Parts: sequence; C-alpha cells; structure tokens
Amino acid sequence: MFIDAHAHLDHPSFHEDVEQVIERAKKAGVGIIVANGVNPETNRRVLELAKKYAIVKAALGIYPIEALQQEIKEGEYPLKPNVFDVNEEIDFIRKQKNHIVGIGECGLDDHHVQGKLESQKKVFEKMIGLAEQVKKPIIVHSRKAEQEVLDMLISSRIKKVLLHCFSGNMKQVKQGEEEGYYFSIPANVTFSTHFQEMVKRININQLLTETDCPYLSPFKGQRNEPAFVVESTKKIAELKGFTLEETENNIMMNYKTLFQ
Repeated sequence: MFIDAHAHLDHPSFHEDVEQVIERAKKAGVGIIVANGVNPETNRRVLELAKKYAIVKAALGIYPIEALQQEIKEGEYPLKPNVFDVNEEIDFIRKQKNHIVGIGECGLDDHHVQGKLESQKKVFEKMIGLAEQVKKPIIVHSRKAEQEVLDMLISSRIKKVLLHCFSGNMKQVKQGEEEGYYFSIPANVTFSTHFQEMVKRININQLLTETDCPYLSPFKGQRNEPAFVVESTKKIAELKGFTLEETENNIMMNYKTLFQ
C-alpha cells in the first residue's frame, strides 16, 4: 500500500474530478492520502473529503497567511480572500481532533512574501502549541525559512514532526534527522537532484512519500495527483537499493509510527 502523506485535494483544480482522481489512486495501490488544509475554507473542504472517502485522512492547518494571500492573488491557489481570525480557526481545529490525523499545513514562508517572518512565527508558535495539546503530528512548510523552522521546532516540546518538501541544505537535513523528524519526499524526486540527495542521506525509517498535488508532478507539464506517489516510492527504492515492496513496507511503517 502506497502513502501520499501530503496532498491538496481541496485545490480548485480537483473540484471537477476528485472522485476519478481518488479512484485512480486506489487502482495504483495508494491506501492513504493525507489531505492538508491551509485556511478555514480549505480545512472544511478537507473534512468533507475525509468524511466521504475512506482513503482520505484529514490534516487541518493555517499556512503562512501573507504567503497564501499572495498565492491567491497570483492565481496559484484560487481561493476566497484569506481573511479570518486565527484564534477562532485554532479553536475549530482543536474541536476536530478526533477527526484528523495531523496539524498542517503550517510553518514559515520567506519565498512568496519577504519580511513577514516575525508575524508568521506568532501563528506557527500557536500551531506548534496546538499540535502539542491535541497530541497530533505537525506537518510543516518551511520554504526559504528552513533554519527558522528548525529552531522553533527544536526549542519546543513537540517530537512528531513531518518536514514536507524540505528544501534546506544538507546540514539542515542532518539537523532535522538527528532530532528524529520525518521528511516527505515529493514525486518530482524522479528528476530533482536535491530530493535525490536527501533520499540518499536520510535513514529509510524517517522517510515518507508525498505528491503535494496538484504541484510538483513527476511528469513535467502535467497536474500532479495521488496516484503518482508510486513514482516517488520507485525512485526511493532505486536510490536506496531496496525492492519496491521493501520500500513500500518501510514507508507504511513510518506512516503508522508518525500518524497512529
């Protein structure tokens, strides 16, 4: 059974054919898709999907607010205006603790907007506290702010951490690995030398697979979807010198250790 530990099935690009997308994932052997919310609108969509499809597991989060607003403005993530009360949404997520497997997507972003890390840190700190309180793993975004994310996580009491699509340098990768954090490898590992190097260096017992769909497709120019997580599993097997079945089983055990 293959695992997609980080997907955005709430994304508008899936609104017309999400059922077919999920069916293709099942046919490919995918057993679990962790759908991540990023704000109130998507969190509720994720909960609906998890309720409707057994294969979908919900994670609810608050993505760096200014960064998401910029993505909305640029049309990368077409949503309603990203204006809401952070504390109210945290209360909502807390009340859903029995219906979710993780807290996320959340973290820091110094790529889409610069100079906003201090305000982002205040929200991320609250999300770390929420994950500690509800005893769920935290799924972390860290683009162009990898060291700041690591510093905040390490200074907290949280232990169950998934660093999604981590783009830090290998020193930072080692730092996260030594803390016992998990890394989810996106399907574009098929051609990304950065993610290939990460796979070579990180212990197989701390690796998970993800698509981050509809982004980071292993097939250039094509929308990514959960079925394609098989491609990242194949590449990890090749790089580690394991069989596909051995890799698949390892990743399943890692998922169970982190999320269950």
